[in-house]
Amino acid sequence: MSTLQAGFARTNITPMRNIAISGYFKPRFCTGVLDDLEVNALALEKDGVTMLMLVADLCYFTVGIADRLRKAVSEATGVPFEAVFLSATHTHTGPYVESCSEGNEDEEGNKFDPAYIQKLIDEYDDFLEHRVVDAAKEAIEDLKPAKMGFGVSHAKNIAFVRRYIMKDGSIRTNPGVLNPDIVRPVGEIDDAVNVLRFDREGAETIVLANFGCHPDVVGGSKVSADWPAVFRRQFEKTVDNTKCLFFNGAEGDINHVNVFPTAGDFNDMFNDFDGVSRGYGHARHMGRVVAGAVLQVYDKVEYVDVDRIGFVQTTVNIPTQMPSSIDDIDVATAHKYKDLHEAGKDAEIPYNAMMLTTIVAEALRICRFENGPEYIPMSLTAFKIGDVAFVGIPGEPFNGVSKGLKSAEGWKMVCPVCLTNGSTGYFPMQDSYEEGGYEARSSEFKAGVAELIIEEGRKLMEKV
Repeated sequence: MSTLQAGFARTNITPMRNIAISGYFKPRFCTGVLDDLEVNALALEKDGVTMLMLVADLCYFTVGIADRLRKAVSEATGVPFEAVFLSATHTHTGPYVESCSEGNEDEEGNKFDPAYIQKLIDEYDDFLEHRVVDAAKEAIEDLKPAKMGFGVSHAKNIAFVRRYIMKDGSIRTNPGVLNPDIVRPVGEIDDAVNVLRFDREGAETIVLANFGCHPDVVGGSKVSADWPAVFRRQFEKTVDNTKCLFFNGAEGDINHVNVFPTAGDFNDMFNDFDGVSRGYGHARHMGRVVAGAVLQVYDKVEYVDVDRIGFVQTTVNIPTQMPSSIDDIDVATAHKYKDLHEAGKDAEIPYNAMMLTTIVAEALRICRFENGPEYIPMSLTAFKIGDVAFVGIPGEPFNGVSKGLKSAEGWKMVCPVCLTNGSTGYFPMQDSYEEGGYEARSSEFKAGVAELIIEEGRKLMEKV
């Protein structure tokens, strides 16, 4: 039996100015760079099996772009397509890929030619393909004999459930800081940080962290990799001869907003256009907290023998959420709001802050699925590294999905990873559809999708 080998690589994917920025239901175009975006790659090899885990500082990959990049990596390296695990950190200050779904005039009134914007995105997609392939090839070239350890830590007071029950009985997502109508959060937080450590012969130690929380802390129109990049860079500064990767977890209903801040909780923050508190300084704080959590277990990981590595991918047909009587608006109103939104006239839609985002998202979903399809194929991926499992989910699962997968028996650690090998939106838990809120009203899928992902994810873990 051969020894486990691990390799690391990092490439820069910072985009050009003026490219469309992804993450909100309003146009933004890059006006500068706060910090660089990167692709980080981990290559693993044992007994003739090679797997690649890549993660990019982007909001998401479309399924089309993910397939294109995975195919390019497979052709360039010889690693099977299914053994390429491609994830996005979900920063909300990274560029669109494939196409921009918003308008061509920013909030300052600056107008951009749609053909020019699409040209920049096309050029960026080509650049991204080269850089992802480079990272994959260099990680394989960097393979060294390694031993693996793991541990679980906790990042306290930086991740919060973002859905709340209000005094009128409704459920609202991001209802605003210090909103007196908030009764309590709906759900529980999972602040666990999964940590893997690969000690290599004659090379840097590779550290992988997995933690679930939205990287939507910076805002604005300047490119930033948000707090996951702060974590990586802070840890590498603190511990010599280390390289870090971060894979986001089940963050669909989890973000950084403390709606009842006390003492210095609101330092370096401001209330943004959608009622969400943001600030670059707070992203720095969150990255440092995650780095500190990893440090708590770094020297005390449990080293284990990795008997085998493996991968498996499956496709599941998921029922879509077509227009129905449970929607808050009818089809005609949805088309009206969609037209206003695409014309840059959100001010004429009778909602504001996060409720405006919610109603626009619901309208776009209704219009998209007015005539079907009834099902969308969705790929799920599982990687095995000894007794540690990674489950790649192509969208944004709720924290309940994480709990369902982590409770699977027979594993020392289970790492759910969002936005892997594409993105098809939110995966709320069943009861969330009855409660309402942004995620359920915008989700492309019918109630039961989260529970189905748990079921299929557990089957994959058994299979791998």
